[in-house]
Amino acid sequence: MDFRSDTVTQPTKAMREAMACASVGDDVYGDDPTMNEFEAWAAKTHGFAAALFTTSGTQANLLALMVHCERGDEYLCGQQAHNYMYEAGGAAVLGSIQPQPIMNEPDGTLCFKKLAAAIKPDDFHFARTRLLSLENTINGKVLPLDYLAQARQFVDTHHLKLHLDGARVYNAAVALDVDIKEIAQHFDTMTVCLSKGLCAPVGALLLGDNVTINKARRIRKMLGGGMRQVGFLAAAGKLALTEQVPQLNIDHANAKHLARGLAALPGFSVNTNRVQTNIVFAKLHEQIDIHAIAQQLHGQGIIITPSNPLRFVTHHDITQDDVDQLLTALAELL
Repeated sequence: MDFRSDTVTQPTKAMREAMACASVGDDVYGDDPTMNEFEAWAAKTHGFAAALFTTSGTQANLLALMVHCERGDEYLCGQQAHNYMYEAGGAAVLGSIQPQPIMNEPDGTLCFKKLAAAIKPDDFHFARTRLLSLENTINGKVLPLDYLAQARQFVDTHHLKLHLDGARVYNAAVALDVDIKEIAQHFDTMTVCLSKGLCAPVGALLLGDNVTINKARRIRKMLGGGMRQVGFLAAAGKLALTEQVPQLNIDHANAKHLARGLAALPGFSVNTNRVQTNIVFAKLHEQIDIHAIAQQLHGQGIIITPSNPLRFVTHHDITQDDVDQLLTALAELL
């Protein structure tokens, strides 16, 4: 039972079978039929003109930043944004792009007044502000649809582009009970990670218009992301976006069940109202030795990341019985 992240999910039996039977070719030559079909289908499904398969969400985000921004430009993002905090500074190192982080509000949004104040004037002393990057979900919290519409209006007013890091965007769509296009329609580019709760073994998509995706394809090659018989992964990716989406509702229900159980434990503080999707955070009393508890849990076949706050993530390979077993074990150890 691995509660560290939804990245630990295993590909489903159907994915393994589809991968074994996929027709493949050389994708760098554009000859992989399964990948060609998948990218065309993904673009249409999300309401974009074109799609590009990438090795990871990190690579997809970096490509988006590099197609929207030139050397010496900057992008606005959240202080908690994954492409600012957890992607090894790729925008700065590989794109010479300056991030301008803004503190996230408690609900995960970014204040438009603070964003407007951070936009640089047209003056050669400053980096040129080119892009606003949002993340949905952000630490498990869903950005409301009306906020996304306001973000679109904001970037249009300030002549910026709008990118979505959609690592868990299907969790957002399921939580809102809307078609994915209702979220995607507001953005110039969007990424979708296939290898988190959607269970594909590898990969992410970058979606945008034809000019943007053609430029991204060239940069992907530059970054070493051109792959050959990659239709094996496309076959799994399509099943991730079809058969696995209903599973997310189960993951969300398990996360809420876990949050309620954790809130009842001594020394654990959980804001259950903030649990909207599959991620649960618990603040721990300072006397709790979470490292010792994590080690003892590991001996029982339960894996967590010891930290404070403590993060738990539910996914396809975690059942409600697993959640109950975790809660029982924690209660005994406490």
